[in-house]
Amino acid sequence: MLSAADARAAVPELTDVLLDCVAGGASVSFMASLDRATAEGFWRNVALEVEQGSRILLVAEDGEGVLGTVQLVVAQPPNQPHRADLSKMLVHRRARRRGVGAALMKAAEDAARAAGKTLLVLDTASPDAERLYARAGWVKVGVIPNYALWPQGGFCDTTYFYKALE
Repeated sequence: MLSAADARAAVPELTDVLLDCVAGGASVSFMASLDRATAEGFWRNVALEVEQGSRILLVAEDGEGVLGTVQLVVAQPPNQPHRADLSKMLVHRRARRRGVGAALMKAAEDAARAAGKTLLVLDTASPDAERLYARAGWVKVGVIPNYALWPQGGFCDTTYFYKALE
């Protein structure tokens, strides 16, 4: 779990991961035209939300640096203090199929428990991620067709999941 200062320091590496995921076709809120300055601005805003206590940022690293990240949006409306949104699960293509996603999921769930959260919610457009979430005990709720766009254009469906934490 990164502090706000650590999150600010990690902006260049987090930007590399985001740019790689978008270039690889991941539907993570950005289009293929995503440039480095815009991606860095996104991560600077995330660092600000970490500083404000509304977001938790986790990363996975190896000898080459950051290779994956996930966020928990812990600031929720007054009637949902027990819930957090799991957001922006990103794993660099060089690190896929090595257990990074599973490790990030476990770390996010542990961080959510430590923050007093008992319910997590996420959405994904990735069939690979769907398999990861199902293996981790997340419950598939349903699919919304044409919810977003793929980075190169064209509609993609989004699948919602939840997990009740013990």
